[in-house]
Amino acid sequence: MNGLFSAAEEVQHLCEEEGWSFCFIGGLAVPRWGEPRVTRDVDLTLLTGFGHEGPYVTRLLTEFESRTPEPHAFARRARVVLLRTASGVPVDIALATLPFEERSIARSSCWEVPGAAPLRTCSAEDLVVHKVFAGRDRDWSDVGGIVARQGQRLDLDLIVEELSPLLEAKGSKADLDRLLRLIDEMRAG
Repeated sequence: MNGLFSAAEEVQHLCEEEGWSFCFIGGLAVPRWGEPRVTRDVDLTLLTGFGHEGPYVTRLLTEFESRTPEPHAFARRARVVLLRTASGVPVDIALATLPFEERSIARSSCWEVPGAAPLRTCSAEDLVVHKVFAGRDRDWSDVGGIVARQGQRLDLDLIVEELSPLLEAKGSKADLDRLLRLIDEMRAG
């Protein structure tokens, strides 16, 4: 994981140098709030706003190699920049525009990583929201670990408030019910 932390430090350094609003999400934030697991890439969200991605993408490409042809067009279409550090670590940068993403970045805080620089990660609640929205099996496993480790410290009202409109837009409220059942089961047992 040291290679990932070094790659994250590189990306964070650039974001801080540029004065950008960002935070780490995904597998890199999981060990802070849940159960550590193997991850091969660095995921973060970068607040760019809609239609203003170009300068961010251009600057990122001066420091990191693109993993896609035509990275500007891909970023506009997919809302993500897929990069690689000089040491070969994949970096996925979500180009944030949604109010939830902005609030998630505002709620982020620094995680004191042993043997590495502090890294700015999203809150446990926001990580749950990101993971439930993504909805892959691996994400649900991460959610289970976060709920188990954080327990009553999780602000369930905040999670529901942030997650509900995202799932409505996605057209699937069933994942909210699944999350609430999981939390009830873990808290009961």
